[in-house]
Amino acid sequence: MTALIIDGKQIALDTQIEIKRRVSALSARGVMPGLAVILVGDNPASHVYVSNKVKSCGAVGMHSVLEQYPADLSERQLLERIAALNSDAAIHGILVQLPLPAHINEHAVLEAISPTKDVDGFHLLNAGALMTGQPRLRACTPYGVMKMLEHSNIAMRGAHAVIVGASNIVGKPMAMMLLQAGATVTLCNSKTRDLAHHTKQADIVIAAVGRARMITGDMIRPGATVIDVGINRDEAGKLCGDVDFESVKSVAGAISPVPGGVGPMTITMLLMNTLEAAEKALLS
Repeated sequence: MTALIIDGKQIALDTQIEIKRRVSALSARGVMPGLAVILVGDNPASHVYVSNKVKSCGAVGMHSVLEQYPADLSERQLLERIAALNSDAAIHGILVQLPLPAHINEHAVLEAISPTKDVDGFHLLNAGALMTGQPRLRACTPYGVMKMLEHSNIAMRGAHAVIVGASNIVGKPMAMMLLQAGATVTLCNSKTRDLAHHTKQADIVIAAVGRARMITGDMIRPGATVIDVGINRDEAGKLCGDVDFESVKSVAGAISPVPGGVGPMTITMLLMNTLEAAEKALLS
């Protein structure tokens, strides 16, 4: 068996065509969706991430603002800037790039962002809305995974989905989204006994634990769909996921690669959240 490769890069491009169309429709009504990205410090990886986000905004016709601050910016100064952006009608989404310097309380910063502009989907009100089946702005990575499954015609209703990794950013919101799609969900974590026992029963396996190539072919039921959210470096410094791609692709029915899988979708769903926030602002 050779698995269908779920091409996140192509799905992202297809989704961005829809976003661009809706951005044009909003612009015709006098509303230009706007995203503010805040970067504090000089983390090289963060610079790459925010650059890609700003570039992607331009590709779909959105307005974006990149604000860069030194690592010694105080928490109070950052919160004041967020408060100003909350009141800025031209900004519909606010993203504070993580990680932040150690002296800044990340939780306080994320909660300071207006829930209506929380395009990362991390605010407690947005997490709670998702939990109760009334999603507003959704966490970008699991939102992207859902789009990948839908685009690839992977049946979720009635399927058994096993998620490996229970973070607030991916695992937990992923579980809520799959539940709402009608799946039966098993949420595993680092303390789960006999992980393979669970993954072998799954129709859908989503790996989001941050351990290079920990999901191997002998842990997968033949024909299952495997989505790899992990981004790691192996012993040789090569980019890889949480899934051992070579051994799993000969067993799975469908699999997403790393790179070129979930990564492009995360940025695309950030754009989608910004667009949806702008559409809701127009109606309010």
